[in-house]
This record gives sequence, structure tokens and C-alpha cells, in this order.
Amino acid sequence: MNSLDIAKRPEDTRVVVAMSGGVDSSVVAGLLAQQGYDVVGVTLQLYDHGEATHRKGACCAGQDIHDARRVAAALNIPHYVLDYEERFKKSVIAPFANAYQQGETPVPCIACNQSVKFVDLMAVAQDLGADVLATGHYVQSRLGEDGRRQLFRPVDAERDQTYFLFATTQDQLNYLRFPLGGMSKAAVREMAREMGLEIAEKHDSQDICFVPQGKYADIIRKMHPEAVATGEIVHLDGRVLGSHEGIVNYTIGQRKGLGIAAAEPLYVIKLDYKTRQVIVGPREALKTHTVRLRNVNWLGGTPLAELSAGNGAPVEVKIRSTTGPQSAVIQSRDGEVFVTLVSGEYGVSPGQACVFYADDSATSEVWGGGFIAEAVPQVFAAA
Repeated sequence: MNSLDIAKRPEDTRVVVAMSGGVDSSVVAGLLAQQGYDVVGVTLQLYDHGEATHRKGACCAGQDIHDARRVAAALNIPHYVLDYEERFKKSVIAPFANAYQQGETPVPCIACNQSVKFVDLMAVAQDLGADVLATGHYVQSRLGEDGRRQLFRPVDAERDQTYFLFATTQDQLNYLRFPLGGMSKAAVREMAREMGLEIAEKHDSQDICFVPQGKYADIIRKMHPEAVATGEIVHLDGRVLGSHEGIVNYTIGQRKGLGIAAAEPLYVIKLDYKTRQVIVGPREALKTHTVRLRNVNWLGGTPLAELSAGNGAPVEVKIRSTTGPQSAVIQSRDGEVFVTLVSGEYGVSPGQACVFYADDSATSEVWGGGFIAEAVPQVFAAA
């Protein structure tokens, strides 16, 4: 086996590297080229890059495509740019807008990995005769004793991207490789410098790539004008406190910018897109203990139905990409999957991901996850 777990010499192993134009994927391409692999770089143009060309924090846009080309030329590897703009609109932007107008908090980076990157790009890699597709994600994968490829949290906890990859199927995981999972970001940047890559100091992408200046409502307003219909801002006790100009301007847990005056701090507790009501209340009313999941992807060795039957099984879960795992119990009931958060969580919204981990260790195995279909705060559950 070579370093990519393929029973070939590196020079006989073709690797397609998904090159975004950033530091991480560039180092992956350089590292594998140095190791003697037959490396092919592929960059996807995902949207009209006019607005984002000169904007820090964007990805998959004009400047990034240019950077990816330059890196490939410096490494002397072939490089292809593929126009996937229409596919991206259909598979990522449209579902994002649809979910937001229904009061959900979608995670488009997960949808992008589910569709464009790990379906379409993987098909391209296979058409190019690649043995594997490598990316710059900070996650680890390796073969288990049972021959099943497993997914783990990375060494660099601050760069952990497992939250965005929970929906990776077992077949996809078998074909994917993540060479940076055992490295720190600082080490990756240093490697880029050693390789003489001009992008070594380039800023990391931070924004949702197709949302200029982070203004979600602008995108949704263009696609769904009806989503900015006016409605009432209602207190939990039934009092009408004011009006709003579209529920897309609010998110669960929001405190600032509500457009109402109140004697106590108020938070968005619920968004009801059918009645167009924004329901607000005190912070304690945001606390949620149990969520129902949809579209669950399971990567654990023991079947989910077996593990979670009866009183359920203890797991660690992440509800947000920016927070660490917390203790929970996963349970299957009547064909549906529920997760009970032991300590509870504030501001949980439908559309978010709930990712499963085997334990609370720093490099725990990822058991998959699902999207939150329903999150009922205790204040409503007790009603």
C-alpha cells in the first residue's frame, strides 16, 4: 500500500485534487506531486464571480481560479477548470433560498459537498481514470480493522471540518482522501512557503461563497419576492409587539435588530412561515432538549437501528460548526431518529446539521449525522 492506501506505486496512482485556489488544496496538490503521484488538478467555477473577484473570504471565484491555475503551473501538473454554475444554482443556491424562506437555517457548504463536489466532481475524477479524489479538508480517514474506511476529527481542532462532511456516504468516503487531517494549519502554511507557492499567506475563505457581504436576505429576495411579505412580531404570551418585512430577515436565537422596543431582552424563538409570524421571548425559552432528524447518513460500524433501539445510545453531537461536541442520546422510534441533548442547547433551528461522534476524544470517529427537521424548545414542548 502507498500513502493513499492504494496497492500501486505512487507514479502509477492517479489522483485528482480539488483545487479551490486556497492554501490547503494547493498544498495537497504539491505534497502529492512531491511524493511522485500522477496528480491532476480540477477547479470548479461555481457562480458568476464578478462580485467576488476582489473580495476577501470568497472561494471558487475569479481570483481563486487564477490562483489555482498559477499553482498548477508552478507544480507542473495538468489543470482543468469546469463550469458548474448552473448545477451549483440548482443544487445549492435554490435549496438554500427555499429553506430560508421557510424559516430554516440551512448549511449550503454541506449541500455543496453532497452534490457538486462529492457527486459531480467525483464522477469527473473517475472519468479521468483517477484512483482517488483528494481535497484540502481538515478531517482524517483511514481503513479500520473491518476493512471499512472511517472518518475522524482532525489533529487541528480549530480547523475541524467534519461538521460539513457528515453527509459523505460510505462509497464516497472509500474514494476520498484528506492528506491534511494529521497536520496543523500553521504547518500547512509553512509547507506552502517551502514549496514557493505565492498563495502561502492567502486568507482563508470564510463567507458563504455566493452571498456577497453575508446578506442572505438579498439573495432570497431575488429568488423568492414573496419571502419578504410583512407580518407580525408576536411575544410568546400572545402580545403583538410590532411588524416585520419578511421572516428571511430573522434567524432563531437572534437578539439584535428585531425592530421592537421591550423592557427585557427578547430573542427570536420561532419563525412561522405559514402565518408569517416572528415569535419572540426571553432567552430561557430558546432552550431545546430533543430534535428530530431527517436525511440521516450513518457511517458507524454497528447499524443505526441496532445501536439506537430501546433506550437509545450515548453519543457526542455537534449542532453548530463553531461549537464542540456535547453529550446526547440517539434513539430510533417509529422509523424516525431523535437526538436528546443532555444539557440542552439554545437557539436550535430546523435546517441545521446534527453530527454524531463516537466519543469526546480530540480525534473521535465521526458516525455521520442528519439535518434537523424539528427542534421544539421546552417552552412549546411543555405546552
